[in-house]
Amino acid sequence: MRLHRNLCFAVIDGLHLIFNEGEYADKVVQQLLKRDKRWGSRDRGFVAETVYQIVRYKRLYAEIANVKEPFDRDNLWRIFAVWATLKGIKLPDWKYFTNTPTRKIKGKFDELSNTRKFRESIPDWIDDLGLEELGETLWTNEIAMQNQQAEVILRVNTLKTTKKDLQLKLQSEDIDTESIPNYPWALKLTKRANVFKTDAFKNGWFEVQDASSQLVADFLDVKPGMKVVDVCAGAGGKTLHLASLMENKGQIIAMDIYESKLKKLKVRARRNGVHNIELKAIDSTKPIKKLHGKADRLLIDAPCSGLGVLRRNPDAKWKLRPEFIENIKQTQSQVLEQYSKMVKDGGKMVYATCSILPSENEKQIEQFLTKESGKAFNFVADKKILAHKSGYDGFYMALLEKKN
Repeated sequence: MRLHRNLCFAVIDGLHLIFNEGEYADKVVQQLLKRDKRWGSRDRGFVAETVYQIVRYKRLYAEIANVKEPFDRDNLWRIFAVWATLKGIKLPDWKYFTNTPTRKIKGKFDELSNTRKFRESIPDWIDDLGLEELGETLWTNEIAMQNQQAEVILRVNTLKTTKKDLQLKLQSEDIDTESIPNYPWALKLTKRANVFKTDAFKNGWFEVQDASSQLVADFLDVKPGMKVVDVCAGAGGKTLHLASLMENKGQIIAMDIYESKLKKLKVRARRNGVHNIELKAIDSTKPIKKLHGKADRLLIDAPCSGLGVLRRNPDAKWKLRPEFIENIKQTQSQVLEQYSKMVKDGGKMVYATCSILPSENEKQIEQFLTKESGKAFNFVADKKILAHKSGYDGFYMALLEKKN
């Protein structure tokens, strides 16, 4: 592979924004890809994948390059040189690569690869936390998988099409997909492509949604005609799935504390042909109290550490702080206690997170069931999904039923 100056500069600019300015990697990459209209898919692929790879392995590469944060541009070029050397890419004769110690880089990599926190490039405290909660074997396997690039998974919108018709439509647009056993609505891209430019996407035939995430709406056991509340709806990936499972019949109340996210859901719902969703911003306790005892089904897709989806958000491990984990566990506990009151007698609720930590998952449920509001519920079942076992995102979901 030959390195092109303008692509490498784009990578360095992106890394500066992510590492030094605290910007989110996905937003930065989106901006970078619009930088030069002449770039082909290979050029854009190089920029996106290189940025993500260096973000993923920031600690390892910085340790090998012997540079410390905050990284000036010279340091970023040193980190880039480490990445290129380890990929077996010949460094061009540019001033940024003068005196790059190629042999030393490989030796240092071999040495550091014996230690998990360097090999998987994670902060010490996350390594300690994962070890404490999951144990040596599970944590070692899981954090290794969380450093792999996530595949692109689509969820078929059954309100508009079938899996087979979607496959044929995408095939006509030069995008090949394959079904995944035991994931009824999922199609996996055989090769990465920009699916958002397809007619199939513009016509609302699918949404991009990881296979594990697709299991959550199904776990809630919804039926057409029900009153369903999705209380942490966000931009509505699971809300839209609920609507298709309900065949657009009944009512879904999608709630969130961020009105901006609900506006995105409104746009997505229109594209998906969904018309049984009512949007409500949680700006006080009133909207929640009004729904006490009214919901046939309740989905709490709780805020969490996101440690199950690091493959998609590799910069999250550098932004997370130990105090955030402690605070989010308090929030999860409060959300369970307050929002569970919306479930009617005989109704069901699902508590879900994209975390792999038991303290955010089964321990939250155990704790909830001992509280006054939790005593009104029976535990039905739960699913713990680890990325290294499933091949998809790490997730947790628990189904509870309110006693009659």
